[in-house]
Amino acid sequence: MAQPLMRLNPASLPDAGAIGYSQITTVEPGRLAFISGQVAWRPGGEPAPDSLAEQAKLVMGNARAALEAVGASPADLVMVRAYVVDLTPERLEELMPPLLAMLDGAQPSLTGVGVTALAAPDLQLEIEMIARVP
Repeated sequence: MAQPLMRLNPASLPDAGAIGYSQITTVEPGRLAFISGQVAWRPGGEPAPDSLAEQAKLVMGNARAALEAVGASPADLVMVRAYVVDLTPERLEELMPPLLAMLDGAQPSLTGVGVTALAAPDLQLEIEMIARVP
C-alpha cells in the first residue's frame, strides 16, 4: 500500500490550508502521472464558453476525467498549476470555488500563474497536474 501524501503548512509560511491548498506536499517514490494542461475543450469540439466561471467548470470536469483515466483521484494530487489569462483578485475569486470543488478537500500544492494568452484565443484557464497513481 502506498504511503499517504503528506501535506505541510509550516508556521513559518502563510497558512495556505485556510484557503484550500498546501504550501508543501511530500510523496514517497512511486508511479507518477504528469497530466497535460486541461482547458475548456470538449470531445465534440464545441467552442469554449465566454465566462471564466463556465470555463472553470469544464476545465475541472476535464481534470477529473484525466485523473480517473489513470485510476487516481484528487486525493492523489501532488501539484496543481493554474494558468489564468489576465489574472486579477476578482478572477481568482471566480476560479477558486470550482477548483476547490474539484479538489474535494485534498489540498495539494498549488500555484496560480497569470498569463497573457493560452493555446487558443478563447481560452482563459488551463490546469496541469501531477498525481501519484495509487
